[in-house]
Amino acid sequence: MMDQRTQIDFDTSVLPDRGFHSGEVWAGPQSRGSIPQTVASPLLFVGTRADLPDIAVLSDIRVAGTLAASQAASHIRRTDTLDIIWLVAADAVESEMLADICAAAGEQGCNLICETSLSGLDRIVAAIPASIEVQLLIDADAADKLVALAAARRTRYGVVHDIARDDAMERIDRLQEEVARISRLLGDLAGQRSGLPGTPTGFVPWDADSAASEQVRAPTRDYAAMPRSFIPEDRALDRQRAKAVRRMLRERRMREQYFPADLFADPAWDMLLDLYAARLERQPVSVSSLCIAAAVPATTALRWIKTMTDAGLFVREADPHDGRRIFIALAESAFDALARYFEALDE
Repeated sequence: MMDQRTQIDFDTSVLPDRGFHSGEVWAGPQSRGSIPQTVASPLLFVGTRADLPDIAVLSDIRVAGTLAASQAASHIRRTDTLDIIWLVAADAVESEMLADICAAAGEQGCNLICETSLSGLDRIVAAIPASIEVQLLIDADAADKLVALAAARRTRYGVVHDIARDDAMERIDRLQEEVARISRLLGDLAGQRSGLPGTPTGFVPWDADSAASEQVRAPTRDYAAMPRSFIPEDRALDRQRAKAVRRMLRERRMREQYFPADLFADPAWDMLLDLYAARLERQPVSVSSLCIAAAVPATTALRWIKTMTDAGLFVREADPHDGRRIFIALAESAFDALARYFEALDE
């Protein structure tokens, strides 16, 4: 019988130089601190290819396909490797179809990027479950779209590898640093616990078995958002202070008549003031209304809303009369800090 031999060439570059020994477990090649850059996040684009943004500058994103909205949900459920779902003109998608796409994305653990109009924003926000990580875009330019992609990618893989530094990452970092600064300032205004600044008045130690478990915390900043239960007793004082806050906001807008608007852009403070005045007036604030109050492009405002919600400064509240709409309100501790701030101004 003829002796048949096959020569196989092994790539030994990843094997240990000293060889193997009995009973030894080889852990594979040593990590250099990140996943190789050749590993890219698969992106499903729901829309026409003509609407596809230029993502060539992002080497860690690859387009896995382009589909119509009617085909998206079933495709997402059949595909286990998708990371990001980009939905163009989300406000033009029927409610049931949109809910199905969101459900499929949630089942597969995908992040969402949704483009919408300002008029359709509230419906889109209400349709997307809070458990899904979403980047919302309104009249976004190329830079905003790249930032959204970088944020979606970073959220999913930030724990397991580093992403090359670029302008998009720098913008996200600056945003997070600013929110952290505001959180610390509000915490310092709200009071102290055991001599440590940054803890709101009325802080209750975290206990998963008590009512305090309803709080939303950002442990790295020692910041707590408590359930909204405080109702002001002195309505006259509330109305007076609400008028003062509204006057402050009008004065901020008047500057834009004489100087470039972006010179004084401070969406975080503008939104805090608007929500504080609305709380005093007992008026709900929709997401779209808060975007307008921020006095910056809507996509920028949405990014701030998301970041400040994650930081525990804002809370989402469902409209009790319309399940298709979500309101944004101040966390109780943020409201308390602002109340103390204005009390200090009055002294």
